[in-house]
Amino acid sequence: MSESTNVAIACQGGGSHTAFTAGVLEHLFENWDDEYELVGISGTSGGAFNALAAWYGLVTDSADAAADIVTNIWDDIAADGYTEEAANNWLKLLNRYQSAGMPFPQFSPYQTPGSELGKERIREVLETHIDFDAIPEHCRPERPDLVVGTVDINAGVFETFTNDDVTVEAVLASAAVPNLFEAVELHGHYHWDGLFSQNPPISDLMHQPPERKPDELWVIQINLQELEGEPTSLAEIGDRRNELSGNISLNQELRFIERVNDWVEAGKLPSDEFRHTEIHRIEMGRRYHCSTKLDRDPEFLAELIDLGREQAAAFLAGRDEA
Repeated sequence: MSESTNVAIACQGGGSHTAFTAGVLEHLFENWDDEYELVGISGTSGGAFNALAAWYGLVTDSADAAADIVTNIWDDIAADGYTEEAANNWLKLLNRYQSAGMPFPQFSPYQTPGSELGKERIREVLETHIDFDAIPEHCRPERPDLVVGTVDINAGVFETFTNDDVTVEAVLASAAVPNLFEAVELHGHYHWDGLFSQNPPISDLMHQPPERKPDELWVIQINLQELEGEPTSLAEIGDRRNELSGNISLNQELRFIERVNDWVEAGKLPSDEFRHTEIHRIEMGRRYHCSTKLDRDPEFLAELIDLGREQAAAFLAGRDEA
């Protein structure tokens, strides 16, 4: 094993709730220990914003720059001004009523001009902080891999974009929620939100040369893993379905890593090609209504970022005590 500990970070998607991830990453990078070597970072949907921002700040400048960019992006995404605040409040209310089973007319994003305006707003924010044309020059073997998850809706398969294939269109594709945004065309086929795929991508983070394979995987998990009691109301049922659907692919990939770990320990895999990867989860640990995954209220996003900082601090403190 190398002198440093190889770490890969995977950022789960979850709309506005991934502002929590921004707070986690900000604290992690502000307190980054030279003992750790970041070998890869991945993300899906809002998690892709965070993974991209952290990666870009790190490879172009420093860990401190990564911490700054990842929260600055969310400052710009927040609803700003009367018009955006009014639209945000209406959308939040509409989603809450719909999740409670109240009938409302629904429209395809292809019928509403606001969907493309929203996508262009995200593009503008990303391009303000990220020079996408410069990404290829920063992709080098000794630097962390960047992975963004989407789903190919034509072939019905997962599709990831890695390193110099990460364009603004790829990130927009990862965040293209079907009932809000039009699909994004790339490479002759269409993509939807990565929440339908690897959420977040993990297997790509494992595809490293032997000396850079992760010793540890840090999963920043938005959707609650466990629930006490039985969901009974439509809102509770909808919330839990949302959480479970967001965790299915994550848990499948983590179980495979655990199986590989068992094979490594049993000597069934060559030690010069495979290594044991410890899995750590940094969980949000607080339940918010699923309708708030589209809430861009500045105070709400700030609350999530603060929660992320707190959970990251607890994670690091726990490692120090171990």
